[in-house]
Amino acid sequence: MKSALVKSALLKNGLVILMFCLAALLAGCEGGSDEVPTAAAKLDRDIELILQPAELDWVGQKIFQNECAGQFECLVHWNVGEAFPSLGIGHFIWYPEGVNGKFTESFPDLVQYMIQRKASVPGWLQSLDPLDAPWPDRSSFLELENSDRVAEFREFLAETQGVQARFMFQRAGGSLANIIAAVPEGEVRDAVIGHLRALASTPGGVYALVDYVNFKGEGLSESERYKGQGWGLRQVLVEMDSVDDHPALDRFREAAGRVLTRRAQNADNEIERTRWLAGWMKRLETYREPDNLLVHPVGG
Repeated sequence: MKSALVKSALLKNGLVILMFCLAALLAGCEGGSDEVPTAAAKLDRDIELILQPAELDWVGQKIFQNECAGQFECLVHWNVGEAFPSLGIGHFIWYPEGVNGKFTESFPDLVQYMIQRKASVPGWLQSLDPLDAPWPDRSSFLELENSDRVAEFREFLAETQGVQARFMFQRAGGSLANIIAAVPEGEVRDAVIGHLRALASTPGGVYALVDYVNFKGEGLSESERYKGQGWGLRQVLVEMDSVDDHPALDRFREAAGRVLTRRAQNADNEIERTRWLAGWMKRLETYREPDNLLVHPVGG
């Protein structure tokens, strides 16, 4: 009875636990589906990413700090050495027309997610067909960076940070079953499932999963390889050590460091070794449990 009253009070105060069932995510809807779950969904049916609203806000703020140091101007940005602009708190990739890069594009999916949830997406953005970045290259973007349209675009992305955080959360949750299915059956797959269960049981672990998928992808795209070796979440989970008395989040951080170091060593572009790798390692150090948030109980 006491437990029921506590749950009722939490609901009344808006602390509703956000639960995304993998089968529903893979089917493309939030409220379930009449379709028969895929084999991939069945593999991971009991693993859920769960966050309270305050925890999800924390995850979004952490990712914004990672990508932009919390700076407003960085919400619409074009990095040196890249063929695309990076947008929003997650620095979502948006390719210009005719550019087919090796990295997975994510901004058009965010726009569709926002439209589905009735966000006030700017009319000019909705009218783009195809939904390609309107600047052909970095120099063209820099010429217009201080224009009214770019300023309004930044305002829009600043006002929709919560939607962007939910998009990243859903993307990460929806990728887990596919990642498991891509791992060979047997001890390796069993170990990956165990790592995911451990990481999904705490806010810090969920943050690491959400941020890493947004940061370096699922690790499933064949185009995201240097010398045949990937660097996404799948590769990190396979790389993780299986030591029961060593926290999963620590093992994830260490495995990600090895994977990203290998990527930089395999890269043709020297900038990955001389500039980017140090920033990646600094980012991995943020994969820790929050100090001032209520940690939700497993399965709560």
